[in-house]
Amino acid sequence: MNDQELEVLLNDLESDRVERKASISDKGKLREAICAFANDLPNHQQPGVLFIGVNDNSSCANLPITDQLLLTIADMRSDGNILPFPSMVVQKRIICGCQLAIVIVEPSDAPPVRFNGRVWVRVGPRRATATAEEERRLAEKRRSKDLPFDLRPLASASLDDLDLDLFRGVYLPSSLAIDIIEENQRSVEQQLAAMRFVTVKPLLQPTILGVLVVGNDPKQFVPCAYIQFLRIDGGELTDPIKDQKEIDGSLPDLLRILDEILQVHISIATDITAQPIEQKQPDYPIVALQQLARNAVMHRTYEGTNAPVRITWFNDRIEIQNPGGPFGQVNRQNFGQPGITDYRNPHLAEAMKNLGYVQRFGVGIQLARQQLQKNGNPPMEFNVEDSYLLVTLKKRP
Repeated sequence: MNDQELEVLLNDLESDRVERKASISDKGKLREAICAFANDLPNHQQPGVLFIGVNDNSSCANLPITDQLLLTIADMRSDGNILPFPSMVVQKRIICGCQLAIVIVEPSDAPPVRFNGRVWVRVGPRRATATAEEERRLAEKRRSKDLPFDLRPLASASLDDLDLDLFRGVYLPSSLAIDIIEENQRSVEQQLAAMRFVTVKPLLQPTILGVLVVGNDPKQFVPCAYIQFLRIDGGELTDPIKDQKEIDGSLPDLLRILDEILQVHISIATDITAQPIEQKQPDYPIVALQQLARNAVMHRTYEGTNAPVRITWFNDRIEIQNPGGPFGQVNRQNFGQPGITDYRNPHLAEAMKNLGYVQRFGVGIQLARQQLQKNGNPPMEFNVEDSYLLVTLKKRP
């Protein structure tokens, strides 16, 4: 948007596409505004604009617009509080002689968008949590074109292929505020649609996301939706196999079983000489393994391949390989750098966050590096190709 367009919006005190804030002291209100603009309940099909550094009457608040302030605002896009990730641009601009931080928020292709489990909407001067009817209208606004792969419908699946007890007993309580669940008397079909697990029009058709997260048998519809685990007694694939498993099932089951298998295969050495109290040191830190394995499940491609995520555990190293190379703004050169991240499966990432398997987005590799260094392991190595990613962890000496 150019300066002239922004000036018109800034001075239009009646527009429901605009919010004005004198500062960023109340970050919750900022996130509510971003969420409401992303939902675009009035269906303007135009971006909403958050002006930071002006008062309610559009007068300049003389707020210093620093790089740190802009970074703090930009981090709201992917810190996991607003899901799915909003499409937004943060800029420093001078409008009407006042230096401002401008947040331009595009309407979401896949509403409803939630902030901490609540759907926020804006119509005229009102900004509030959406009613059940407003959520239904938002779900019906989803655009069929260019949807991410994880939101595409599965024509061969039906509601019978979803585990509704898992959905109601595990996924909903982890995704929504308790008071919203208690107040909401919607049918399970409406709840599934709100979570993007089924389509709204023309039929209630399970999406790939729904089948992956709460499906009775995801591999029936997405053949690559499993993890192949091999424990090799040696350093080569031709050496004897000590253990092998195919880990599949709904997302909560798959991640739970994966954690159990990783934990079982970690060896812990006890040192009674270096310190007065015996020290127990694992050959690999469990947190690093979890972060990297979960990243593989989250970022892999599920489209156009039957290849699983592969975890191969040798005597001297672990190799984690997932189909699908870099995506979006991530490339071979910047892979693994702090602050550089993108999401091939944004709604699957949201589901993993809701289930508690992701605490913060974009920090998995950094956390794994930190844990490996703390445990005394050599730095991990990456082989980044167009069609796959391989990460190698070396055993602690």
